[in-house]
Amino acid sequence: MWTLALRGGARVTVVAAEWCDAFGIVTRGRVQLELRDGEPGPVLGRDAGFWLRGTGVRALRNPGRRTARVRIVTPRAKTSPASQHTPDASYRRRNDMNSTNDTGGVAGPASGQTSHTHRLRGLAGTGLIATLAAMVATTLAAALAQTVGVDFEVPDGSETIPLPGFAVVTGFFSVVGIVIAVALLRWSARPADRFVWTAVSLTAISLVPPLLSGANTATTTALHGLHLVPATVMIPTLARSLRTRTD
Repeated sequence: MWTLALRGGARVTVVAAEWCDAFGIVTRGRVQLELRDGEPGPVLGRDAGFWLRGTGVRALRNPGRRTARVRIVTPRAKTSPASQHTPDASYRRRNDMNSTNDTGGVAGPASGQTSHTHRLRGLAGTGLIATLAAMVATTLAAALAQTVGVDFEVPDGSETIPLPGFAVVTGFFSVVGIVIAVALLRWSARPADRFVWTAVSLTAISLVPPLLSGANTATTTALHGLHLVPATVMIPTLARSLRTRTD
């Protein structure tokens, strides 16, 4: 048994002679299986287990930025003394030669699925708490704006936005943000970075409708501020949660 360390973006070729009947467990970060045709395979998170048995996986790759670690267990009879004592050096040499010997990897359904489900639920729970905080903060900010004379009349003074309306809209779009974050955690190799980019872009787009609503300057300015309030709550919270769950 030994531990394989993969730096961010690193790739290690799976050598059939040394990985025969091996079982791997991801103990830190995430590891992506590279398939026989070079296509990216499933991304395994912490505590996920996988067998290496001739199913077409030819390499392991770290899709993240931080070092990932995989504990490799092989039968004693199939592990040479050299590989037991200096596995890392052996793998570096073989990786430099770009070996194409294939073995395979099959994710352990119990540990991998449980760990992944736990991360998704944790992210969703964090997002829902942040959503409630964003709804409260936005509603309070809208109430404060009303006390200083903002009427929230749109368009052209024919309709006034009620305070509960701010809470409802904030809650809806915050939940959309949670869905995006969960999807990126499930399918993206860099979920935190992609989420921040997506969320900031959508926030910028959301600032356009108030300019076209026909509202007065005070209302337009207040609406812009009320768009930024939930963004400052949701984006950092979900991004931090994504980074925590991908380390």
